[in-house]
Amino acid sequence: MPINVHLLALFALTTIVAMVVPGPDMLFVLGCGMRGGPRVGLLATAGVATSEAVHVAVAAAGLAALFTAVPLAFTVVRIGGGAYLIYLGVRTIRRRSDDANDVPSATGGMSGRRAYLNGLATNLLNPKMVTFTIAFLPQFVDPRVGPVWAQFAILGAILIAFEFVVDGTVGLLAGRIGRWLRRRRTARRRLDVAVGGVFIGLGVRLAVER
Repeated sequence: MPINVHLLALFALTTIVAMVVPGPDMLFVLGCGMRGGPRVGLLATAGVATSEAVHVAVAAAGLAALFTAVPLAFTVVRIGGGAYLIYLGVRTIRRRSDDANDVPSATGGMSGRRAYLNGLATNLLNPKMVTFTIAFLPQFVDPRVGPVWAQFAILGAILIAFEFVVDGTVGLLAGRIGRWLRRRRTARRRLDVAVGGVFIGLGVRLAVER
């Protein structure tokens, strides 16, 4: 298997924990599901997942070429990415858990095509997603065990699969989850702290190890 199994397990665990916290993508899918129903929620998820596949492909192509040409660049990217994850962790812990108030109400309608294209565009054009992909994925790549591009492909496939499972479920259960997000601020705050701690720990650990 062309990937470090330990890092793969850590990646899967970290991704699952990170995805359960409501973020822009989840709230977008939630709003689409509440407006247009389960099918529209799933198509919104598909749009977001498609854009993530593009981010992963671009990051894999660029970083694989860079690491091959300049081996030292891998260490630089890994340490820089670790620092960025620490920054994200601190921001996640410090942020107020009031974005649940921004969940759209279930009024009006939305077509599946519009939901897909909006999900694709909003995520694809978000520079923070590009930065996160470049910072996050290399932390779980080990050039010593196999081709970098193959490891990116495996990690990207897992990331997209989790996207469908988590946000797709949100799209299907949009109405109930919307009410939960509005009422359970304490629970959401605890999730923020948990994920922030995971990002900080991951950033420190993976930036100094290997």
